[in-house]
Amino acid sequence: MANVFFDIVIDDEPAGKIVMKLYDDVVPKTARNFRELATGEHGFGYKGCKFYRIIPGFLLQAGQVPDGKSIYGGKFAGRLLYFFVVSLRVTYARICGADENFELKHNKPGLLSMASRGKDTNGSEFIITTISTKWLDGTHVVFGEVVENMDLVERIEALGTPQGTPQAEIVIAACGTV
Repeated sequence: MANVFFDIVIDDEPAGKIVMKLYDDVVPKTARNFRELATGEHGFGYKGCKFYRIIPGFLLQAGQVPDGKSIYGGKFAGRLLYFFVVSLRVTYARICGADENFELKHNKPGLLSMASRGKDTNGSEFIITTISTKWLDGTHVVFGEVVENMDLVERIEALGTPQGTPQAEIVIAACGTV
């Protein structure tokens, strides 16, 4: 399968291209979700998304597409898992996605992993690790890795803060497959 690229802009200045290999053979649904959000073939995706959470010595986080959609509709894989209850009535139901598997481990920098809010809550958000993050094993699905321009990932990491608030605007200006 084709690799995925992100053309990154930092504070309105082109910064370079990050290329990522996806592990289609181990996590095919998760890899497909990420690749198709990168191509935008469903009418929405990662183009224009910001890296909104950057914690040096940990991760970069992005992927906030409208309503946290995945290519599978709502949240990833289309399983109704929970409801938010306000004033003793159900006001919002959220479709969430099952964790595909946890075969791959967070054992090095540059890994792509699904950002989630707990078990089976995958959508569009993802992280790029900047160190080995073994404490994420069993809770976040690893689905790929950076294969070109880890230097740019490190440059973006340097723009983070311990609280995660970026010190610059980092945008995915274009994305797709290569």
